[in-house]
Amino acid sequence: MKYLHTMVRVTDLAASLRFYCDALGLREIRRKEHEKGRFTLVFLAAPGDDDAQVELTHNWDPENYGIGRAFGHLAYLVDDIYATCQRLTEHGVTINRPPRDGHMAFVRSPDRISVELLQKGGALPPREPWASMPNSGEW
Repeated sequence: MKYLHTMVRVTDLAASLRFYCDALGLREIRRKEHEKGRFTLVFLAAPGDDDAQVELTHNWDPENYGIGRAFGHLAYLVDDIYATCQRLTEHGVTINRPPRDGHMAFVRSPDRISVELLQKGGALPPREPWASMPNSGEW
């Protein structure tokens, strides 16, 4: 058995790609357009880790998606949590749970999918503005 991917439905594919690729740093692995079924699948992976993928499913006809209570979050190990959060902030992403401890942060995608960021190799020393930044919204 081999893990393939996690699928999340997105309402605005362009906004989702800006979040997951431009801001978060994932890269597009492949894309499938299904005209007959009226949907697009976009597979993303972290650089150097093509085995753990996120599948963005964009149904062309508008739908309103709720976040299921059984789904928790996506999680990524990052080289520098402060630099990652700064890049996300520069892309207009709200840091819902700042990395006050130098170890963990949470953000949300445009479709409110919670994404956990964890510092690789142990916590970094506390750094401003993160150390004194309050939580924002839910994560």
